[in-house]
Amino acid sequence: MAIEHLKSGKPETERAEDDQKVRAIVEATLKDIETRGDAAIRELSARYDRFEPECFRLTPSQIEAAMQKVSTRDMEDIRFAQTQIRRFAEAQRASMTDVEVETLPGVILGHKHIPVQSVGCYVPAGKFPLVASAHMSVLTAAVAGVPRIVASAPPRDGVPHPAMVAAMHLGGAHEIYVLGGMQAVGAMALGTETIRPVDMIVGPGSAFVAEAKRQLFGRVGIDLFAGPTETMVIADDTVDAEMCATDLLGQAEHGFDSPAILVTNSRKLAEGTLAEIDRLLTILPTAATASASWRDYGEVILCDTHEEMLAVADDIASEHVQVMTDRDDWFLQNMHSYGALFLGPRTNVANGDKVIGTNHTLPTRRAGRYTGGLWVGKFLKTHTYQRVETDEAAVMIGEYGSRLCMLEGFVGHAEQCNLRVRRYGGRNVPFGESATRPEAAE
Repeated sequence: MAIEHLKSGKPETERAEDDQKVRAIVEATLKDIETRGDAAIRELSARYDRFEPECFRLTPSQIEAAMQKVSTRDMEDIRFAQTQIRRFAEAQRASMTDVEVETLPGVILGHKHIPVQSVGCYVPAGKFPLVASAHMSVLTAAVAGVPRIVASAPPRDGVPHPAMVAAMHLGGAHEIYVLGGMQAVGAMALGTETIRPVDMIVGPGSAFVAEAKRQLFGRVGIDLFAGPTETMVIADDTVDAEMCATDLLGQAEHGFDSPAILVTNSRKLAEGTLAEIDRLLTILPTAATASASWRDYGEVILCDTHEEMLAVADDIASEHVQVMTDRDDWFLQNMHSYGALFLGPRTNVANGDKVIGTNHTLPTRRAGRYTGGLWVGKFLKTHTYQRVETDEAAVMIGEYGSRLCMLEGFVGHAEQCNLRVRRYGGRNVPFGESATRPEAAE
């Protein structure tokens, strides 16, 4: 039996049309920010967020006032989540060691991990205030040792969201702005009269935020192209339809364009999940959003074997992959393209999104084929260095370098090497010729 699609989503042609509309709006917006700076930011904030403060940056007293509004339980939960995320980020950082090795006598090569010097962390709050996104970007940048961390989140109901401010502050942000969407990304990347530009932009967001990052990439660094939330459930008949449906809709509620895909080798589970989704959508408070995503972007793919399920999953390269089978470790060992794996029925994507410790900013739109998600290493640049400590090593490497440069026709390059052969080896190497060893010349 061939792989069977029991349910398919919106055609790719329609998705491409949506992308083109977003692209044009973002391009014009970024040009306006670059041209008019703070004036453009203020107009955009008024238009999209109905928010026009005297200053978009929060003062220490405003941060403290916002944090006072957070309940004791919520503050404890935020601190607990940040502790888990910090622990894992610190373990990741400890795995990245500087290297120095003597590859030949007198030749020293090495690399150092150096933090990006300034980072802008966007914390989204469109439909939902994503408090957890502050942990994932701000706190992880702090563990990496970034000396200037700028965080920005939109207002909620005309004021800074207290829990989001608390998460950004406790995570280690040095500057906090109340700015939303593509205008926040543009302001942090391009700079304005009152906001110094950063070297890197990170964090998830709407299609407009993702497109702004795409257009700014190169001018600043980015973590990855984080589009709409995606989830995939890989399941066989070891689990039931309620669990599969719950895990699919749990992510579909993110937005109207959040793909949710079931890949299974059980027709009974596939049909049961479709029915269970219909039932849950009658009682889910966020059904207006989740049902639109499921209607336009939901899929159910029926396979014959676990090997087919693996091939389909790797081809789609979904952001979140919940694996609930009789061979979860087999999928861990063999899957190569995804954002993050959630193995077994006892865990779920929400754990990774909010609290367990792994980072929730992950590759979407098949980017898992070539990159992983945000982690402490994304904030570190690996720079190499070299040192030649002896005359003998300078001459020996210089001889090889000279000949290889001349092989490519780079006479000026060769002369850099020849100068060292003459200076440190006392050899007469004519200008414009390659250096040869005396015994080779004989």
